[in-house]
Amino acid sequence: MTSTPTDDFVQFMSRRLAASTAFVNGDIEPLAQLSTRGSPATIFGPRGNTVQGADKVNAANAQGAAIFGPGASNSLEIMHQSADESLAYWVGIQRSTVNISGQHQPLSMELRVTEIFRREHAGWMLIHRHADPLSSQHD
Repeated sequence: MTSTPTDDFVQFMSRRLAASTAFVNGDIEPLAQLSTRGSPATIFGPRGNTVQGADKVNAANAQGAAIFGPGASNSLEIMHQSADESLAYWVGIQRSTVNISGQHQPLSMELRVTEIFRREHAGWMLIHRHADPLSSQHD
């Protein structure tokens, strides 16, 4: 039985979860390995900002990881995901309890997330992330 692009992407998502968890613990390296180095690339951040271009996106990700300290917990609730030969995505909720540098108490975060990946020579690479706060009203 041969693997489909969706099967391959489902397996890849365990790496994506590990990279996300490393990020909220202050370690950018696993995410950097999964992030495209070629434009187009974009982020629509949780504070309403937008970043365009692979170099700027990767720099913004590094700055973002730097605000977190170790000891975070993190999970991804995948509502749906799919892939074809060249593009893949997942949509869902990221739930984290993080330690922010300079703050004494952990912070809980719940974000609505959409991520898009492009298949490149190195495999699935993140090309777009849209994350914003989950409201208290949801089904």
